[in-house]
Amino acid sequence: MQALRFHAAKDLRLEEVDTPRDPAPGQVVVANRFCGICGTDLHEYAYGPIFIPTEPHPFSGAQFPQTLGHEFGGVVTAVGDGVNNAAVGDRVSIQPLIMPRTGDYFAERGLFHLSEQLALVGLSWDYGGMSGAALVNDYNVQVIPEAMTDEQAALVEPTAVAVYACDRGEVSAGSSVLVAGSGPIGILMLLAARAAGATQLFVSDVNPTRLALAEKAVPGVIPIDARNEAVGDVVRDHTEGHVGCDVAIECAGNEHALKSALDAVRKQGTIVQTGLHPGENPLNWFDVTFKDVDVRGSWCYPTYYWPRVCRLIASGQIPAERAVTRRIALEDAVEHGFDALLDPAGTELKILIDLENAA
Repeated sequence: MQALRFHAAKDLRLEEVDTPRDPAPGQVVVANRFCGICGTDLHEYAYGPIFIPTEPHPFSGAQFPQTLGHEFGGVVTAVGDGVNNAAVGDRVSIQPLIMPRTGDYFAERGLFHLSEQLALVGLSWDYGGMSGAALVNDYNVQVIPEAMTDEQAALVEPTAVAVYACDRGEVSAGSSVLVAGSGPIGILMLLAARAAGATQLFVSDVNPTRLALAEKAVPGVIPIDARNEAVGDVVRDHTEGHVGCDVAIECAGNEHALKSALDAVRKQGTIVQTGLHPGENPLNWFDVTFKDVDVRGSWCYPTYYWPRVCRLIASGQIPAERAVTRRIALEDAVEHGFDALLDPAGTELKILIDLENAA
């Protein structure tokens, strides 16, 4: 089968690899259908290896080079002994986190995503979504609702990031929410916040094209051009008592975006940090104390979110497909996928790779 594999920064190769066929006990083979290109994939392509191990991963044993792709779904083609949560023919979404199930401090508490030995399908596992098929563990597959499309199955993973961040921020009915960054996660964050009951949504960015895409995907959102407007001033102008928003969620991994979130959030509000920052950020900690705010990290998602997020998408409460701007073939993934998403013009949001002919 064909697989898009990472060899080095700016060196992705479409190669022929063996198709997995005989799953071990507790494992599942999935014929991949759609796979999204994540911001993490882009960072690996541009600057990697970052999360991709160049030596065998200490837990997963993943070997280099790495087949990319952790936002995907497909159809089960084979199951190993002892698998009882999926059967051949089932359509599934992939929960890509791999970690010890026992004998780990966080695993024993059900917080698998916080394991120190964490690996990810498509980053530190021998298989990934940007290929014809993948071998995964039984706990990595979630049978999707009948109403969910194959494309939507590939959007569960990034949507789970957004749902978890909204939970971390305690977004609830009537909340006012600023999302700093209008990339794919920012769009999904706005949709998740609205599904959680937020009634006033703001989105800030320095890219007017992406702001326009956000307005189209999330009608009623208040766009803020961070190049020409003070984000905090705009938010205060529109909020009750001119105090600022209840929750600010940073999705850009950008120093200025985080500072604007602190400026925009009201006293005793909550800042949720979702974007990955490349280095230290000199936040004004006097303001953190003076405004009595909470600053919370949001890493991935608890693995038990998968059924809930599937229901939110399948029911239409989170129309995640609105974040998709293009669908491409695997052979076009570098030029029309990775390179297009790295274009500073920012005319694309979420690009899905159609893998129907990749096997």
